[in-house]
Amino acid sequence: MKICSSCNKEVNFDFTEFPCPKCGKTKIIRCDHCKSTTKEYKCEECGFIGP
Repeated sequence: MKICSSCNKEVNFDFTEFPCPKCGKTKIIRCDHCKSTTKEYKCEECGFIGP
């Protein structure tokens, strides 16, 4: 089960997954809606906040 890093909803399809741009330790998961609306996400490891 994957959870969107922005809205905390479960995602099954239409999502993006990538390492934190700052620390690279945490996988950031974004649902298609949060990605298209550029909703912020926060890395739980280093605190980086991205668009």
